Amino acid sequence: MTPSQTLLQSTASIATPIHDSEYRHRLRLRLSIASAIIVILLTAFYGFDYYRLDLRDRSYHPKHFDLRPTGRVGLRLGMLGAILFCGLFLYPIRKRWNWLGRIGMTRHWLDFHVLLGITAPIIVTFHSSLKFRGLAGMAYWIMVVVALSGFVGRYFYAQLPRSLNAAELSLKEMQDFSQTLWQELEGQKLFAWLQMAPLFKLPTREQVEKMSLGLALMRMALLDLRRPFLVSALRRRALNTKELLFSLGGFLPSQDPKLEGVIEMARKQAWIMAKVSFLSKTHQVFHLWHVVHRPFSYSFAVLMLVHIVVAMMMGYF
Repeated sequence: MTPSQTLLQSTASIATPIHDSEYRHRLRLRLSIASAIIVILLTAFYGFDYYRLDLRDRSYHPKHFDLRPTGRVGLRLGMLGAILFCGLFLYPIRKRWNWLGRIGMTRHWLDFHVLLGITAPIIVTFHSSLKFRGLAGMAYWIMVVVALSGFVGRYFYAQLPRSLNAAELSLKEMQDFSQTLWQELEGQKLFAWLQMAPLFKLPTREQVEKMSLGLALMRMALLDLRRPFLVSALRRRALNTKELLFSLGGFLPSQDPKLEGVIEMARKQAWIMAKVSFLSKTHQVFHLWHVVHRPFSYSFAVLMLVHIVVAMMMGYF
């Protein structure tokens, strides 16, 4: 199967029947995202006039006994935040429990791990009513560090080249696939080589190896930020004014399947070339990230447990 056929097949999978696992995952994820947004917006709307007050004035507000951390609503928000945070540990536990590892796909679990990692800190922020003092305040800021490091980790995870079935591709497989893409790109008639060349202007593996870790990470991030603009520039060369309007200046896919097939091949080739060049640095950083992310996660779990025990001993619930 050629890369263009693979791309068409992956595009067609978006319209899979309802019994397909990928379709069910997308549906569950979207429902979960919608539920999280609704809970966050309702809480923010209900408590807006309370949260915006100075801490000294909140005790006189009629919603104080509901929204304070030990209040009727605040306490339930804390319980929800704790449950969501505990759910975050299902993803790392899955790697150690074989029976759990057989359920679903790794990237599907990661999607929900990221969603919980975004939602839990927001819910806990509402639970704290924006008061970050003492042991609870220390736990809160550690939680923020965990959440921010999670975003960084998700970015580096995306840099590790993976196939459609989420199995990591070998360097040889990536190079073979890249070579096939080159052959198909050379056969297309829509764009001249000079027009596509900026998309493939990347440092070699040897050049990356000579870079410091910080410089390599900066170059990798800049390349990822630059790629959508270069892709949109290709679309602008082929689309008329009306088509450019509907594609937001080339940043969204057009209705021309032939054009989109070539652009997707070019984008995929640039992506693979970048991953091959930065592969060793990415693995190095991903390992270091685990060294930092896990201790902070465990520290917050311990502090959260201490916070709950103290709250129970003081009779708050």
